[in-house]
Amino acid sequence: MKQIKQVIIDTNVWMAITEFKLDIFTALERDCDFQYKIAVLQGTIEELRKIVTEQRSKFRQAALLAIGIIETKKINTLPELGDVDDILVEHSKEGDLVLTQDAALKKRLKRPYLTIRQKKKVILVE
Repeated sequence: MKQIKQVIIDTNVWMAITEFKLDIFTALERDCDFQYKIAVLQGTIEELRKIVTEQRSKFRQAALLAIGIIETKKINTLPELGDVDDILVEHSKEGDLVLTQDAALKKRLKRPYLTIRQKKKVILVE
């Protein structure tokens, strides 16, 4: 039996859903040839809530949409608090796949990790 990978989606990817008009769930299904379950850090939800209260217009809308999707789809929330990037790096060392657009974070992650290409494809960087 194949192991189910945990895919943890970073804040900037939740925001990209609006920016790229990307259906992240369809993209993952289409582009990942392995079983996975999606998760989000509590810290990511906090970051999105902060964007809602502090940012204007399109960023606020994107964050609201992301929070709505997380709640509607009942995405598994990982309770760790602290620096989101540090926690994501720890998870990548433990074998979880992190889906991010953040160039600085990508450099810190243990491969493989996931990223978005051409604003529409999820690719595995090995």
